[in-house]
Amino acid sequence: MNRSSKQGKLVVISGPSGVGKSTICRQVVQRLDATLSVSATTRPRGAAETDGQEYYFLSPDEFRRRIAAGAFLEYAEVFGHYYGTPREPVQQAVAAGKIVILEIDVQGGLQVKAKWPEAMMVFILPPQPEVLLQRIEARARGEDRQARQNRLARAEAEIATGKADYAYFVVNDVLDKAVQDVIDIIEQKTE
Repeated sequence: MNRSSKQGKLVVISGPSGVGKSTICRQVVQRLDATLSVSATTRPRGAAETDGQEYYFLSPDEFRRRIAAGAFLEYAEVFGHYYGTPREPVQQAVAAGKIVILEIDVQGGLQVKAKWPEAMMVFILPPQPEVLLQRIEARARGEDRQARQNRLARAEAEIATGKADYAYFVVNDVLDKAVQDVIDIIEQKTE
């Protein structure tokens, strides 16, 4: 059956920092010929970034105008910059029969769930808390002990929210298995 004759799916993938969400999402997108949603932001564009590929780069005034117009499925202000998922490209892709992946934090995931209740909510978990701590410390890049502890506390809070509000859970112990588990979840619901 041609994918465009099927209804697409919106898949929200969340998990704590360091759990491997980005790697899993990239591989799922490749293997399923899915689409990874492009977020909008007010942060400055990096030299190697292209508008519409990594992000849609907007001025703060334009971002706020779009918030007021209801143009985002979810948004947040992080370290003085807005980030959000534009609603229209996601709706168009799903209507065209595509699987659209949103890699977002749990707060954004809950906003999407409230606006798009049929979205598949997948939460990525570490195999054990110690593994997540090791990954956080490996990514710390010069952070002090307190900053690492704050990251771990945030990760624990995200896991608690995920367990309470998400429908599907994948443990990222072996990457290929975790990717296949996410694909299996998506395909069972799209067939």
